[in-house]
Amino acid sequence: MAYGIIMSIVLVGAVGCIIGFFLSFASEKFKVKVDEREEAVLSVLPGNNCGGCGYPGCSGLAEAIAKGNAPVGQCPVGGPPVASKIAKIMGVDAGSSERMVAFVKCVGTCEKAKDKYEYSGAKDCSVVALVPGGGPKACSYGCLGFGSCVSACTFDAIHIVNGISVVDKEACKACGACIKACPRHLIELIPYSASEAVGCSNKDKGKDVMAVCDTGCIACHLCEKNCPSDAVHVVDNVAYIDQSKCTGCGTCAEKCPKKVIIRR
Repeated sequence: MAYGIIMSIVLVGAVGCIIGFFLSFASEKFKVKVDEREEAVLSVLPGNNCGGCGYPGCSGLAEAIAKGNAPVGQCPVGGPPVASKIAKIMGVDAGSSERMVAFVKCVGTCEKAKDKYEYSGAKDCSVVALVPGGGPKACSYGCLGFGSCVSACTFDAIHIVNGISVVDKEACKACGACIKACPRHLIELIPYSASEAVGCSNKDKGKDVMAVCDTGCIACHLCEKNCPSDAVHVVDNVAYIDQSKCTGCGTCAEKCPKKVIIRR
């Protein structure tokens, strides 16, 4: 009886040792070698895994950077400080990059934008955009104001204020989540330093714009005619500012009769 127990223990121990040996051998034989630079890059990335870089999380970006498939400044959340650290790891020049922030191209607040009917359905922009007429707001280009972008932002940088989405540029990390969430494609990235921006996306003719919103762009061209640096142009009936040319003089905002060009 005792002999049988001892033999069983010895047999189990021997089998365990053999299995352990083969597992150890296999782990060394088939282990995937990870680039030390990849691990170093991953350690300095912010770890938000927001996908704003275009890769599946920070680990995906770290791998791409280490392989030379992505620039060192690809992380929008980390910005220039993180890009500088990654550049040192990769032994390259970080270059110059400008901080970007999200901006909502609509200033049609509750008092200024007209409604077609009272809506009482699901409070989600992607759902509202599919109801008859594209939602209750008379302007088919304006912010629906139900906060799909707010839900998508993991940095608490965007909120609904008086019926429209407003970005806190100090909190914004330019991850692009709000841009993807907006069914009307009203959100874009602009330089943090931009002093003027056009708060309208309505491409209808002036009289049609005024019928649905008190502050929409009417394509009067006054901003374009008075800009001293040729930075403002009216394209498809709505003003557009080329931020690379804008000097921040504020003339366009002063001349705009509908006050749709706002100073930031």
